[in-house]
Amino acid sequence: MKALAEAGYKTPTPIQAQAIPLALQGDDILGCAQTGTGKTAAFALPILHRFSKTDRKPRALILAPTRELASQIEASFAAYGKHLPTRVCALYGGVPLKGQIARLRKGVDVIVATPGRLMDHMERRTVGLSGIEVLVLDEADRMLDMGFEPQVRAIAGALPANRQTMLFSATVPPAIEALARRYLRAPKHVEVERSGTTVETVDQRVHMVAPEQKTALLARVLQDEKPTSTLIFTRTKRGADRLTQTLRSQGFKAEAMHGDLAQNRRERIIRSFRSRHIRVLVATDVAARGLDIPHISHVINYDVPEDAEAYVHRIGRTARAQRTGVAITLASAKDKAALAGIERLVGQSLPRHTLAGFDYQHDTSHITSQARSSRGGGRNASRADAVLAFLERRYGSAARASA
Repeated sequence: MKALAEAGYKTPTPIQAQAIPLALQGDDILGCAQTGTGKTAAFALPILHRFSKTDRKPRALILAPTRELASQIEASFAAYGKHLPTRVCALYGGVPLKGQIARLRKGVDVIVATPGRLMDHMERRTVGLSGIEVLVLDEADRMLDMGFEPQVRAIAGALPANRQTMLFSATVPPAIEALARRYLRAPKHVEVERSGTTVETVDQRVHMVAPEQKTALLARVLQDEKPTSTLIFTRTKRGADRLTQTLRSQGFKAEAMHGDLAQNRRERIIRSFRSRHIRVLVATDVAARGLDIPHISHVINYDVPEDAEAYVHRIGRTARAQRTGVAITLASAKDKAALAGIERLVGQSLPRHTLAGFDYQHDTSHITSQARSSRGGGRNASRADAVLAFLERRYGSAARASA
């Protein structure tokens, strides 16, 4: 209780109030909760209570889809259990095996791991799982999206059959239901928000803008809104790097984070973002998984996600721990189908906004993309060129450049 008070906890969140009593009873749990609802504490606190006396052998295993999430869960265990002897070890890629092996040999009670790195240790026989009493699959939907089901199956098969299993997921599509049937026994269902819903405390906005104006509009948003901390999502790693360089050239303290960066550099960037030395973090979806930074006031979708469920995960990075937040999506005409899919999933129409004084250009991206696809030669090519020439005369050189 002392550690929880020091961490700022006063009352349990809904997911904690529902899940903790069931976990303490030893029930299997299928939990549906978005990020930022306090679900880490929902499984970490019962585990710490159960294994408060160290045994120096792994008795609880938490699987997470990414290095960042595994590291964050380890940090949460350390904070909640700071006055307990319980030892926690995180196993993930991007860092040498040697240090992890040394920690395992000293004895640990709780392992937090990504499936790939845990499989490495299992194949090297540097970790023993015969004493595992509790298995947690965190962000299981993302684990499946990233193709980890074979590893999860192999890991679960190496664990004692008589164990408690808790599965947490932001959404419960058929694949997660199948996973639950495979690994959970008479599970108790815990749900805070229905699949596809978004956090009510997030102010969601869409700015329709021509692709070539997105960066200028983004800069205006950052200047006008003056966010505490901003997480910007791009579709690609190269896009994250390019946008970061542009923002830096305009005076913003920005860093890019994606899978091509070494793990130690990623950790330095996260520490700088957490301590507010940098105010803008540009990231890909996978790299941002597991980020739990309460002071993120704004999430900006520089690129509209192709997967509607990714939108839910993205905006869940703000309005955490019962705070409010802002989610802004920069979309062009060619993104209308993706936006419609997002609106169907979240069950609401996302309000369109404009910035006063911003010189919006006519968005011809959906027209020029069709023209580009027709420029294969012959009559179609000449027609496409005629269309582009017309667009250039009417809307300026931006139409030709976008083609």
